[in-house]
Order: sequence, then structure tokens, then C-alpha cells
Amino acid sequence: MRGHPGRTSPSLLVAVVAALGLIGSLVGLSVVGAAEENRGHDAATAGFATGLKPGRVPSEYLPWLKRAGKVCPEVSAPLLAVQIEAESGWNPDAESPVGAQGLSQFMPGTWKTWGVDAAGKDGGDEPDGTADPFTPGDAIMTQARYDCWLADKVEDMGVDGDVTRLLLAAYNAGPQAVDDYDGVPPYPETQNYVNKIITALPRYTDGEEEGSGGPFGDRVVAAAKKWLGTPYSWGGGGPEGPGRGFAQGAGTVGFDCSSLVQYAVYHASGGETLLPRVSQLQVKEGKPVSRDDMRPGDVVGFQLGGSFDHIGIYIGGGQFLHAPRTGDVVKISDLDEPSYADKPQEVRRFG
Repeated sequence: MRGHPGRTSPSLLVAVVAALGLIGSLVGLSVVGAAEENRGHDAATAGFATGLKPGRVPSEYLPWLKRAGKVCPEVSAPLLAVQIEAESGWNPDAESPVGAQGLSQFMPGTWKTWGVDAAGKDGGDEPDGTADPFTPGDAIMTQARYDCWLADKVEDMGVDGDVTRLLLAAYNAGPQAVDDYDGVPPYPETQNYVNKIITALPRYTDGEEEGSGGPFGDRVVAAAKKWLGTPYSWGGGGPEGPGRGFAQGAGTVGFDCSSLVQYAVYHASGGETLLPRVSQLQVKEGKPVSRDDMRPGDVVGFQLGGSFDHIGIYIGGGQFLHAPRTGDVVKISDLDEPSYADKPQEVRRFG
């Protein structure tokens, strides 16, 4: 279902393969049944709100995005908006070199199975008898229902990880690729697509803070948010990205708490600041900051059991982003949760 108007790139090869696989596998499935089932995943991206930030999307599409964002719990209006920006740049007449069509860039074969008649060609909210990928209301509602089906599909596969990252990977590369690799496939085009969408979500989501951490702090937060939903791996990861850990992390590619912080600060600094590998040493670096003066991008160390044995990144609004423990994923938590609120803390600022 990939394809960007006016450009030819290696990613189109992935698009063709994914689309051909999907056309055969989706025939006969019920769109409505998949869309209306309330599954209630606990996604790492649950740290985001579900409302659209004012002024971010063309006004004529707002009613459809709000309606589509209620189809299932896993697919919000901001998520759909970011996908559309990535797919077509809000051009309802877009056609890619491989034949993907409309706002959501559906391939004709996939549209034949999933296309929804939700709107009139004149923009009205009454169906006109034809499911048309070039009609924005039809495209947006079809995209939501297809995303919801993908969320259900990746759950049925039993793949570990954040459902949002997995459904985006399935949208880009096909569900079979997610199943084959037991997670986001190692295709550069797919990994870039997933990270691009996740990173852009705060810009479209009402209630998310922007710019309040200063240029460096904002870069720290953005670098860490790229990896929401990535598995925790004890001893895994570093400045180069996720990696395979050891001991209980030997079978998992991901981050632990300190490697995620190390990665985010390293990339925010353009490679100039490489923190020590362990949290106990990271809390001794940088500039000390009081809890009252924290801003997004500050690093927060917690003394949960040993000597500052956990660490994360403050993102504003009383929340921090971290890699918690084996079996969990990189996610957003509240500082006032009982697990963290009453523990000794150290806050450090870099940049």
C-alpha cells in the first residue's frame, strides 16, 4: 500500500511485494467485525492523548478524522493524521508510481477488499453508493478500519511489542512480514516509516508539550520517543540503537533503562556527549536540577532497590519515558506512580 507521489525509491519494491501479499490474504474478511471489536490493548503509546492538536490538519478532514478515531481503541485521530501526511501529504488526488491512490495510498486490489462507502464525492457525510479511494471520507474511514484489523491481526499473532508500532509495520510491509520476524521487520524502509510516525505523533496530539525543554531537551525527548514500544533487553542497546542483551536479555534485541538514556543524549548532542553505560554513573553526570525545576529532556534517576538502579527521561506533564524491566517495553509512565513517587531521585540536565 506504499508509494509516494512523484518519487521513485527502493521502498517501492517493498510496497509492491507487501501489496501483492495483502491482496491475496485479505479477501473475505469482515471490515466491520474487525473494526468494531473492542480489544483494549495496553500500548506503549497510550501515553499520548487521542485528540487532534488544533490547526494541524486541513479543516475539511477534521470531522472524518474524529469519526475514524473512534472506530477502535488502538487507532486514534492523530495516528491517522500522521499516516496521511506520510502517505500523501494531504493530497486527495495523489497517485504513486506503483498505483497507490488517494489520501491513504491504497493499492487498487487492497481497496477492492477494504474500501468503505462513507461519504459523497462532494464532501458530504452521506454515502453515494461508491467506495472511492479519491473521496477523502471514504479513504479516511477505510484507513481506520484497516488499521484496526491490523491491530487485531498482530495481537492474534502473539507478537511481543507495542501494538501501534506493530500495526504500522504491518501497514507498511504486510502482516506476514511482522509474523515472520516476530516484530517490526528489519527493512530500513519499514523501520524508518514506523519511527517517523511515532516521532511525529506529539506534533498532532492535543496536550503534548512542544519546545518547553529547550533545543537540546527537545532533541533528547524526540530521540527517545522514536523507540516507544521497543522491547526491554537487560544489557542490550547503546548509542548505536537497540541491541541484544545478555543474561536474561540474551534472547531480546532492545534497550535497558540506561542504554536508552545513553542513546537519546548521544544523538541529541550530535555524538558529542557519550554518557557512562550504567544508571549509577549517569546520575553523576551533567548539571544537577531540582524536581521543581525539571523540564523535558532532563534525565531522572530512581533508587528503586540499589543505588540509583533505574533511570528515564522526563517529557513534561509529570511523565517520563523509560525502559522499565524484562518483559516490558519502552513506554511512558507517571512520576507519581507508587513505584516511583516515594523513591529517592536524582535529576540531571545535559546540553
